[in-house]
Amino acid sequence: MNIIEFFKVFFLGIVEGITEWLPISSTGHMLLVDQFLTIKGSAEFKEMFFVVIQLGAILAVILLFWNKMFPFQFKDKSQPVIRKDIFSIWFKVVAACIPGAAVTLLFDNYVEAHFHTPMVIAAALIFYGLVFIWLEDWNKKRVPKVRKLDDITYATALYIGLFQVLSIVPGTSRSGATIIGALLIGVSRVAAAEFTFFLAVPVMFGYSLLKLAKYGFHYSGDEITTLAVGTITAFLVSVFVIRFLMSYIKKHDFKIFGWYRVVLGVIVILYFVFL
Repeated sequence: MNIIEFFKVFFLGIVEGITEWLPISSTGHMLLVDQFLTIKGSAEFKEMFFVVIQLGAILAVILLFWNKMFPFQFKDKSQPVIRKDIFSIWFKVVAACIPGAAVTLLFDNYVEAHFHTPMVIAAALIFYGLVFIWLEDWNKKRVPKVRKLDDITYATALYIGLFQVLSIVPGTSRSGATIIGALLIGVSRVAAAEFTFFLAVPVMFGYSLLKLAKYGFHYSGDEITTLAVGTITAFLVSVFVIRFLMSYIKKHDFKIFGWYRVVLGVIVILYFVFL
């Protein structure tokens, strides 16, 4: 890998680390960036790379939320060895994963063949950006029914999982779709974000394994380096972005991300129409 390719992959890792957790679509951003900073590799490798790089972001959330995600306690003898409340959250996460897993297995190839275009990404950015703006205005007079992660029920988890199905279209945002679904039914912003973190772990591990199996397990030296640089960069950037997001949403809403999506979507449309 030459120095130019290194910086291209490094930049994509930064983009992934920033956009994975903000509700602005990481896949959409990386596909758009690839229009201008195209990395070397076959179409099949890049399809796999844009998914597997997200594992770095997932490892960041596991690191930061380890105490909330790991159900076994060993250090504090006053606590039970098994945290039943954490197991309960994971069971709800499994329920939320079912709709998305089914839709991905059935339609993933079709979506990649027909929807991975700048215009589709732009349209999704604008539409869900407007939804965020409307939703936050609507939410001003509402009091959250679910304030804490532990208060999420199986029905609520499944409802959020149904909204996650929308994220199969690039530009939608997996975190954005789940947060929209959560806010609509009265989940607080903090609880919605935390459930999104939980949900991302099995979803992205499963999706990455699917892509790895589809591509095969034979890589050149450059391909291994590309995956390593992108994933490590995404991990390091995600650590800071997750901390920022959790601090930000305690005092602010998601409207700014809605406006960002709309502005970016309009710029993308104008660029490719008048290109």
